[in-house]
Amino acid sequence: MTTLKVGIASYEDMKARTMAVARGERRVAADEPKVWFTSTESFAKVLSAGNRELLRVIADKAPGSLDELARITGKAKSNLSRTLRTMEGYGLVRLERGERGRITPKVMHDRVELDLPLTLSRTAS
Repeated sequence: MTTLKVGIASYEDMKARTMAVARGERRVAADEPKVWFTSTESFAKVLSAGNRELLRVIADKAPGSLDELARITGKAKSNLSRTLRTMEGYGLVRLERGERGRITPKVMHDRVELDLPLTLSRTAS
């Protein structure tokens, strides 16, 4: 699998970066984060110990449906669905639709690398 590079930036910084790219004023470097969180708290929430364990279970057991994942983990299907949709939004999982609308979760990366600035916020340059 691959490493997903993520970064922390304010909404304003992310918007400025995206607009600069759209206007052709800036190119996205290959080593830049592909996914952005607005805070370390939001990053920590999405990649909490429980959610990392959920990703490990999906990768190891390859459940064929959310029902099967609920049986394996003992978690409510509705909670799993909500958590996995959030993770899908950050590119951590893919939810594949199969027969009769069955949803199968797939882990997309085996590592996450965090680019965390410790000084002044970056600009869109």
